[in-house]
Amino acid sequence: MRPGRAVASFDSATGMLRALSRFLHGRDVPLIGQGSASVEPLVTALLAGANRLPRALQEKAYAASGWAEAVPPHRTGDIRSEDLARWAAGHYPQCEYPVAFIGSANGAMVHLAAAVAAPWLPQTFLIPVRRHGVHPDEPREDLRVTEAAGRALVEANPDLVLHHMHDANQDRLMIAGMTYFRVKWRRLPVAYRRFLETSLPPGATLIVSDCSLRWPVTSVGERHVFQHGAVGGATQEEYEHGGPRVADYLARYGSPHRAWDYPPVDGHSTEAEWGFEPELLPELEELAERNRWRLVHLRFAEPEHLSPVVADLYRTWYRRRGLPDDRLLVECFLLLEPWWTLRTGSVPYWTVFNTEPSREAVLDYLGRADPFDEIRLLLFSHGVESVGLAPAHRWREVLEHALKIGVFTGVDTRAYPRDFASLARSHRELAKIRTTYPMPLPMEWRVAEEFLAKRDELEWHVR
Repeated sequence: MRPGRAVASFDSATGMLRALSRFLHGRDVPLIGQGSASVEPLVTALLAGANRLPRALQEKAYAASGWAEAVPPHRTGDIRSEDLARWAAGHYPQCEYPVAFIGSANGAMVHLAAAVAAPWLPQTFLIPVRRHGVHPDEPREDLRVTEAAGRALVEANPDLVLHHMHDANQDRLMIAGMTYFRVKWRRLPVAYRRFLETSLPPGATLIVSDCSLRWPVTSVGERHVFQHGAVGGATQEEYEHGGPRVADYLARYGSPHRAWDYPPVDGHSTEAEWGFEPELLPELEELAERNRWRLVHLRFAEPEHLSPVVADLYRTWYRRRGLPDDRLLVECFLLLEPWWTLRTGSVPYWTVFNTEPSREAVLDYLGRADPFDEIRLLLFSHGVESVGLAPAHRWREVLEHALKIGVFTGVDTRAYPRDFASLARSHRELAKIRTTYPMPLPMEWRVAEEFLAKRDELEWHVR
C-alpha cells in the first residue's frame, strides 16, 4: 500500500512534517495542515461550503473527510514500515545539514528546526482504519472489532509498536467510522538511516526529541497496546472513571452512556501521539558514534513544555538581529506555519490543542514574559464541544494581553469549534500581515544549544 495513502493527512505528525519540509524547500503552507498546494482552491471551496451547512451535516461531512482517508481493515497487513520511512524522508531536500531531529512530534520543535534549517524524522504516524457498527462511546467494542487488523499490522512490521488509541472526547466525529492506529518505530528504519548518513557530516548533531509523557494502557499482544483517551481537556481520571463533566458531555450528544466502558488498564506506556518510544534510543546512540556525530537527547515531560522555551529563543534571536520582538503568534495543534512566522517576525508559541489547559499555559507564559504589542491566535476546530474545550470568549482573554493588536487569525468565532474553513483562512490572513522581513540566514546550532541547555523545563544530555 502506498504510504501516502496509509498515513492520515489530518494528523499532527503529518501536518508538521509537511510544514517543516515545505519550509526547507523555501515554501509556505497554503492549506495549513492539509493536502497540497495544487488542490488548495478546491479544498478551500469545500471547506467554506461546509461552514454554511446545518450542524448535523457539518459533522457528517467532517467525519466523511476522515473516513475517505482510512485504510480498509483487511489491508493493514499490506502496510510496510520501510515504505512509510522512505516516504517521510523523501519530503526533505537532499543536502548536507549541520543538525537534524528525530523522534516526538511537537510544534515548538518544528519552529526550532526551522530556525536552524534542520529536518525532522517523525517516530510516530497515524494510520486510520475503517470500521463500522461501533458506537463512539464504546471503546471496548472498538478494540474487539479491530484487534485482528492490529495484529496483522504488527505481524507484518516487526520494527513497529502499535498504540491503538480511542478518544471519544476530542475525536468523536472522526471515530464514528474509523479507529486510530498510531505506530512508532522501535528500530531505526533503513530509509531513515540512509537519509541521516547521507545528510549529516562528521561533527554534525543529531537531536532526539523525547516527550516522556506516559498514559494508562491495556496490553493487547506483542508490541500492541490500547490507549483510552488522549492529551487534551479531559483528565486521565475522567477517562477512567467518568464524572460530572463526562456525563454532561455524553448527555449533550445523545449517548446512551454516562461514562466510557473501556478494557481494564494493566500498565502504563509511552503516550500514543506525543510520546517517544525509548527502545529506539540505543540504535541512535550507536549510529551517532559510528558516524562521529554529537547526539543530543532533548527530553521534556509534556508536549507544551518546549513552547515557552522556543518562544523565548525566537525573541532573543530577533533582538540580536535588530528586529522587534513584540509580535506573538499563538498556534494550535497542526495549525502552524514556520515560513510566515519568520517572514512576519512573529514569536511562535505552540499549543497542543484548543482546550482549557492549553489556554491557561499561554496565559501563564504571558504573565511571565515581557509584553507583546501584537498577539495573533490560531484555533484548530475539531467539530466537537468536548470536555475541557476552551470557548472562543475564553481564548479572547489571551488577546486582551496585547498592548496594541489582539486578533483571532483565520478563526470564525461564531462557527468555532466547527470552523473547518479555518484550515485555509488562517494562511490567507497570515499572508496579509503588513510588516514583513527578509527570510533570515539559519541560526547557528551552537547559539540555540547554549540557550536551550540552560532552561529548567528541559532535560539536556549530550552523548
